[in-house]
Amino acid sequence: MADHHGHREGHGHGHGPPHGPAAWWGRLRHALTPHSHDSTERFDTALEASRLGIRTLVWSFLVLLATAAAQAVLVVLTGSVALLGDTVHNFADALTALPVGIALLLGRRAASRRFTYGLGRAEDLAGVVVVVLIAASAALAGYEAVRRLAEPQPVEYLWAVAAAGVVGFAGNELVARWRIRVGRRIGSAALVADGVHARADGFTSLAVVGGAAGVGLGFPVADPLIGLAITAAIVFVGYGAAKEVFARLMDAVDPAAVALAEDAAALVPEVRGAYDVRMRWIGHSLRAELSVVVDGGLSVAAAHRIAHEVEHALLHAVPRLTAAVVHVEPHTGADGAHETLAHHH
Repeated sequence: MADHHGHREGHGHGHGPPHGPAAWWGRLRHALTPHSHDSTERFDTALEASRLGIRTLVWSFLVLLATAAAQAVLVVLTGSVALLGDTVHNFADALTALPVGIALLLGRRAASRRFTYGLGRAEDLAGVVVVVLIAASAALAGYEAVRRLAEPQPVEYLWAVAAAGVVGFAGNELVARWRIRVGRRIGSAALVADGVHARADGFTSLAVVGGAAGVGLGFPVADPLIGLAITAAIVFVGYGAAKEVFARLMDAVDPAAVALAEDAAALVPEVRGAYDVRMRWIGHSLRAELSVVVDGGLSVAAAHRIAHEVEHALLHAVPRLTAAVVHVEPHTGADGAHETLAHHH
């Protein structure tokens, strides 16, 4: 059967952000709110999604860099070794954008005879790297908390310590909301995991504020105890990120997307039923294959046309679906038995 890649690329299967004269404040408020419009926000091509992902990484990297720089100013002002450690930690966290950015760039490379699906799966590997970094952050935070319990240290310049914690939390939370929102929008589990990582790091910075408040109230042990509580919070958010990343590695998809594909195929005229729907993520794009049953008396040309219509319906109905393989099976009798009649890609 003929290949219809041109058909897939020629259609706009979604709607990008509105381009009206919206106020800057409205745009900023929208950007800071993590939400997902899986059923309505789509992109014409995977390339557009990659560009948005890379652009998000670049700007969020700059925000984290500015956050760490602001903390560095407070380090110079106070000479606090604790703040120096937190600042170095934030500089290092900014670099977690590197593996995700590399993965998004690799995903834009065309498929080859060796990598017939392209290199989109690099995003899943980047997600694993981010999960490992979240685990390392939890281990480091826990180690520091236990060490401070065993070896209490005086905390000075409480106002600067608290200010550094607020700055660190604000910067990381801003980046977290941005990355998670865009990651969900384009279907990138790695970008979502990186956003969760930034949120976990924001919690560690927030612990600095809590510790300073406790010390100021006459409870020196508050600093390490809050550090242990934040370690538990990092483990919790890391577990959620790990579930999403490893589910993607195991080709997990939203069952609602499968049902949506079945319904869309069944609504195509002359299709008697749809079954054996399979989907998998390649980077931040979905690919699907399924079988549909049609009248056994149809010609091969008619079967090809129906398969083409099914593919068209799927690409319009299922968010982020970029390719579909449709097997057409003839209905040969009341018992439901059928044999392969045509294959359409």
